Amino acid sequence: MALYDFRCRVCSTEFTLMYKTIRAYEAAVRACPACGSADLARVIKRVAVQSPARDYSRLSPGEMLSVLDSGDSRQVGQMFEQVGASSPAAGVEFHEATQRLLRGESMDKVEQRLQEHSSAAPTATATSTPSPAATRAAPASD
Repeated sequence: MALYDFRCRVCSTEFTLMYKTIRAYEAAVRACPACGSADLARVIKRVAVQSPARDYSRLSPGEMLSVLDSGDSRQVGQMFEQVGASSPAAGVEFHEATQRLLRGESMDKVEQRLQEHSSAAPTATATSTPSPAATRAAPASD
């Protein structure tokens, strides 16, 4: 359904008419509800176009690179959300970065913050595992 706004050129009344199809709009005989005049002007007040959601999970690797190269952080965030949001293995940092991108934070800032986070994270050190004999309780010495 579409809404069409009109203004009467005779009495200046503004009104909206609703049509179920374009064919119905084209076939309609329009008249001002206040004075009955057919001398009307279309008025553009609001335009709402709903685009279908993009399915990022079906993109080829080249298409995904194009999304990354676009520089549109929200679009990149949507792609990250669709492709990796259901995976717990992605980790907290991935999910936080995705949310920042969806809010429109620049990709450079998100990347910088991830690098700062990874450099501040403690690094694992190699430890030796004690032999089973060493783990047996030794008598207490006082």
